[in-house]
Amino acid sequence: MSFLDRFRSTKEPEVSPMRDLLFGDRPLAQWPPSDSSSASSEPWASFVAAREALTRNDEPAAIGHLRRVTDMPDLESRQYLQAWHCLRMLKVQPPPEKTKQLLGVVIEAQVESGVDYLAAYADRSARYFNYSGAAIIWERPDTSLDGEIDALFEVGQHILDAIGPWEKRRPPAPGRGEARINLLAPSGLHFGQGRFDVLSRDPVAGAVLNAGVVLMTAMMAKTREADAEQSKDGR
Repeated sequence: MSFLDRFRSTKEPEVSPMRDLLFGDRPLAQWPPSDSSSASSEPWASFVAAREALTRNDEPAAIGHLRRVTDMPDLESRQYLQAWHCLRMLKVQPPPEKTKQLLGVVIEAQVESGVDYLAAYADRSARYFNYSGAAIIWERPDTSLDGEIDALFEVGQHILDAIGPWEKRRPPAPGRGEARINLLAPSGLHFGQGRFDVLSRDPVAGAVLNAGVVLMTAMMAKTREADAEQSKDGR
């Protein structure tokens, strides 16, 4: 069942521990984790160098390391989001041409006893976390979901262009019967939130939710295909 047809619970939603990793807004002290084995490779090394510069109160050096990340080619979209998040914390804003560059769309909706999350990124990767704990991770092994992700981004861009960034800390997961459409850009988090039935009737928000369902359905189909192929090979 999708998040379109499960708004019946009277329980408070349980929040996935993966939620905080979807938005590219972790504190610099936690990106990468201090025990990460990848800290010596880029872009992790630049984040570590920025962190170390701040411990020396060398803010210009930290800014330089983070700007370097934003200029690196072919990174995961969340790495660019993380770098811009840290730069904004240092009072550095993106240039006008990048302010409304859509790097990620995260749809959150409370369903039954938890919250479903669908996240897609400009690098055409995607994640779906079901309230039950099931997950689908799409790291773009091929181009077969590019069309669905591009369609979601096309309608998401309309919302991003029309609203300003959220200036406070990212809010907790939406409450009972609500959904939130999060648009992630170098200028920060932008979102629209409301009752799911109200959002679904809105021409723009409804188009985003519908595109999200199409992507989620395609991801589920990919998982079924992979499971069937694995079962076939195992015989």
